[in-house]
Amino acid sequence: MIGILRCETPLGGCLLAGDEAALTGLWFEGAKHFARTLPKDARACRLSVLTDTEAWLRAYFAGARPDPREIPLRTQGSEFEQTVWALLREIPCGQTTTYGALAQALARKSGKPACAQAVGGAVGRNPISILIPCHRVLGRDGSLTGYAGGVEKKAALLRLEGAL
Repeated sequence: MIGILRCETPLGGCLLAGDEAALTGLWFEGAKHFARTLPKDARACRLSVLTDTEAWLRAYFAGARPDPREIPLRTQGSEFEQTVWALLREIPCGQTTTYGALAQALARKSGKPACAQAVGGAVGRNPISILIPCHRVLGRDGSLTGYAGGVEKKAALLRLEGAL
């Protein structure tokens, strides 16, 4: 069973999803791919992973730097998406990278060429916002391009982390 919990952040409402073992979703309400991987039978509850994530978010938005590895995650996606999301988790808080740099890292890791646009698509479908920090990825020129939750939220998260 997948449980859900709505929580408020300084950037608006979020929906958390998870089961007894891991967080499976964290979306800003109104985001482009909002609840894309959420099963139809998910229901409101207070599973420990959801309340732990809510507490983690409170600390994060209060300016603390809680370790995202404290929250067990499980994502649903293609092998390519899973690899991109794993690379996102390697971007330290307060730092940024570009879609092109991620594509180069992916190519080194897989031994196959990777396209920045394909990486951007996978970044945009990230089902666990903030903990899988897709907001830390910028355009080639450092511009705040693409964020499923909206570029104003992306800018706010980067300012919170001291990256802007």
